[in-house]
Amino acid sequence: MCGFIQRITDSPHVIALLEEVGLTQTIPFFVNESSTTKIINFYPAFGKSPERQITNLIVSGDRTVDATWWFDAKPDGETLQVGDRTTFNARNLDSPYWGKFIRERRAVVVATAVGESNPRGKGKAHYLMKPTSGALLIGAVYRRFSNGLFTCAVVTRPPIEGFSQFHEKSIPCFLPHNAHAVKAWLAADTQGRLNNDVEFMLNHPRLYTDLEVTQVKTFKNAEVIGEPVLLKAE
Repeated sequence: MCGFIQRITDSPHVIALLEEVGLTQTIPFFVNESSTTKIINFYPAFGKSPERQITNLIVSGDRTVDATWWFDAKPDGETLQVGDRTTFNARNLDSPYWGKFIRERRAVVVATAVGESNPRGKGKAHYLMKPTSGALLIGAVYRRFSNGLFTCAVVTRPPIEGFSQFHEKSIPCFLPHNAHAVKAWLAADTQGRLNNDVEFMLNHPRLYTDLEVTQVKTFKNAEVIGEPVLLKAE
């Protein structure tokens, strides 16, 4: 499960990564974002709150949208009614529910940290994961409704060695930091099957940058518990 995403809006690492992967036309959207707040914390729309959005979700090489972080929804006037199905992550991609969207409606989330949780005793241990340098790209899917609003889900994959200690069931679908891979991810596959590059990324989840992992009491306040652990990229 990926249940927390953070973006430092004035981070030069975000701009540098967008340049590196050929998304320069989206940079003005992120520059404008930095004028409102320094840190944005994104949470799924638990409590059926459509205002819980991932802002500047990249849906093409020159376009971003703000999307409610909960895929199951329906239009309700000028807003959305969030559904009961837990759909902030897209994990079982073989399900018909996700099929069209993983083929034709892929998107990219830019982050400077993510949060994962694992069961511990009667509760959960929470881990804040920050790249030791740079920023992160995470694969997502999105949908557009008749009233022009959007929802999204973060794509997750089976956990890799080392990551399962922080989440036992899944890992966010981190994307390579190169222009070819990002272009392939954002291109719709309209022939009924995934292109080879996307299929490889989905079937071979990995880290593309080292992560400093710190246990925290809550993601919101990030009060540290214990010493950080380094999770190395492959």
